[in-house]
Amino acid sequence: MTFDFAFALSVLPTILAAVGTTIWVAIASCLGAALLGFVLEILRRSGRLLGYAMRFVIDFIRSTPVLVQIYFLYFVLPFYGVTLPAYAVGVLALSVYYSGYLAEVFKAGIDTISAGQFEAATALGLKHFDTIIFVIAPQMLRNIAAPMGNYFVSILKATPYLAVIAVPEMLGAAMEVSSDTFRYAEPMLIVGVVFLILAVSIAQLVRQLENKLLSSEKR
Repeated sequence: MTFDFAFALSVLPTILAAVGTTIWVAIASCLGAALLGFVLEILRRSGRLLGYAMRFVIDFIRSTPVLVQIYFLYFVLPFYGVTLPAYAVGVLALSVYYSGYLAEVFKAGIDTISAGQFEAATALGLKHFDTIIFVIAPQMLRNIAAPMGNYFVSILKATPYLAVIAVPEMLGAAMEVSSDTFRYAEPMLIVGVVFLILAVSIAQLVRQLENKLLSSEKR
């Protein structure tokens, strides 16, 4: 079966109609993963016992396949009376899964900050929360922009997993076209190209953010 450019162009609008869902899920998951990962890392530094507990939680999250987490939230929780919409399950699963990896990124970023920054904040009478938000977090972001951006791209590329719970993202739309027409090459090529464009765009935005943070540090 040869590649049919005319057929590819005919199904392009159908697949592009799902781009919005893919982007929305990716953005929501990136924000959720970053917030949860930062909270996990701060809690890991909040005491010995809590630190051990958070280490276990982070390792557990990272050691469990994301597809297993999606299936658990969507198919297992309803047996215990908790039923979530497919969109909520998708965003929650990706947020939780990648929060474990981003927690390690945040750990590396915080470890590079001089202990004198914490001592200076304490000497100025800043509360622990204010120290984290206004002193540590801005410096941390300058150190982790690149690796954090890599995980944001990974979150984008993980959105096709949500096709298994009928979230209408790009791969799901492509699979519907393929199942109706029995042609897979054209829809999958379109999906691959669109993902490439989105991933490169995110990488470029992260690069610009990193340059901006570095330039502000030199001022």
